[in-house]
Amino acid sequence: MLYHLLYEWLYLSLNAQSGESYFVKILNVFQYVTFRTAYASITSLLISLLSGKYVIRYLRRLNVGQQIREEGPKSHQAKKDTPTMGGVLIIGAVLISTLLWARLNSLYVWIIVIATTLFALIGFLDDYAKVAKKQSLGLQGRWKLAAQCGIAVGVWVILMLYSDYTWNISLPFFKATALTNITNIGPILYLPFIILVLQFTSNAVNLTDGLDGLAISITVVAMSALTAFTYITGDARFAGYLGLEHRPEVAELTVFCGAMTGASLGFLWYNAPPADVFMGDVGSLAIGGAIGTIGILTKQEFILLLVGGVFVLEALSVMLQVTFFKITKHNTGTGRRLFNMTPLHHHFEMEGWKESKIVFRFLIIAILFALLSISTLKLR
Repeated sequence: MLYHLLYEWLYLSLNAQSGESYFVKILNVFQYVTFRTAYASITSLLISLLSGKYVIRYLRRLNVGQQIREEGPKSHQAKKDTPTMGGVLIIGAVLISTLLWARLNSLYVWIIVIATTLFALIGFLDDYAKVAKKQSLGLQGRWKLAAQCGIAVGVWVILMLYSDYTWNISLPFFKATALTNITNIGPILYLPFIILVLQFTSNAVNLTDGLDGLAISITVVAMSALTAFTYITGDARFAGYLGLEHRPEVAELTVFCGAMTGASLGFLWYNAPPADVFMGDVGSLAIGGAIGTIGILTKQEFILLLVGGVFVLEALSVMLQVTFFKITKHNTGTGRRLFNMTPLHHHFEMEGWKESKIVFRFLIIAILFALLSISTLKLR
């Protein structure tokens, strides 16, 4: 909104009338995505920081306390009734900041805003079901997957009808896959790929949200890396130099990524151990859905495996645990486990690691994954 008001309307009109005075030159900075990204980050950070205590107070008043799984670690029982659904703070700050600082005539901005909001709505309904039932079970899994699938189909339809989206799969380390059509699989085959990406990323973040400060701190790292990817992809000079598919419409996603980074930092202030509030599914599903959507729009779907490496490890630990249990039960009659408990962070809790140590060590690994993902830009 500020771009259209202060640059397109005020700057261009004043510049045409009186030339570039000092005041008019100041308004010129609103055309630059780097400037707007920086201030989108600051805006969302301040919104989440300054409104956090009021949101937490309101959630306490509504009595929307976290319900703890009985089969989970015993130490988590002390967290029962800590306010949940704090993800509304993150998503609210991101949406307000994005709408303030991004160019609103960008199709990709509206895709990411609407997709994130819809994923947040799924999470909200799931959290509400948990609070209403006073147990850790929310919406049935098949309904959540169906809703996520519906969002993925919606993203696919918009890309097919209203954009010049290319249906090739870009592979890290292989420049030709980004610059040619050798991996073009067409829109029909690309649809299940989009569904897989969005379902995996949204549920992977959701599974990671099990310790105070864990999911949100890793989100800060992942979104910081995606801020770099969106800026580079949207800039013709950098994209050409690094052998990426240049997509100018992606540039405005940098503003969204910056806003998500700032909002996550602000939420971490309240979610740091011991947490005053949990993000709930309304936050985790929305963040995961946003990460997956950005990967699709920037043609960096496989890079997400590195950008969100910790999220991937958490999800894989659950998949391996379930698969191994079913196979051993089928073969021997008794199911066996690969890990003490999944997701992976619970395994280390059962090993005796303190919660804060797990969070910080996973954060270090997340930073390493993010640096590796950025290094792939040159290793092509």
